Amino acid sequence: MKIRLVMLGKTRRLEMRALLDDYLARIRHHAAIEVTELRDSQASLRKLSLDSAATIVLLDAAGKQFTSETFAGWLGEQRDRGSRELIFLCGSAEGFPEALRKRANAKLSLTALTVSHELARVVLAEQLYRAFAMLSGSPYPK
Repeated sequence: MKIRLVMLGKTRRLEMRALLDDYLARIRHHAAIEVTELRDSQASLRKLSLDSAATIVLLDAAGKQFTSETFAGWLGEQRDRGSRELIFLCGSAEGFPEALRKRANAKLSLTALTVSHELARVVLAEQLYRAFAMLSGSPYPK
């Protein structure tokens, strides 16, 4: 299974970039992962190609909240069902245009708290790594 993180805007803060890169490297031991950072422009969004067979998950404050355990279970189900690609759409402070929001198969809320979009990216990457660690029986989540 391939995971793709599509992010509007750049992760500019060096400490956030370092954390994100660390978790991406860890995830690569479990699954292929790719990050696409797009400018906040309509031209960039029009060039974005999303596989119609992919499961598209929009990070949204109004989305479904999981515990780490239930998120790991959901991720395992996606993997076991043979999902080829999971695409997580991570917006900027302004979110995503409505046309892109409508393409999402699911909406995920990382927390009821408000966090910066850069921190949300790190939390998503950490939770993906934690889920894979749980699924493989790694001691990381304990």
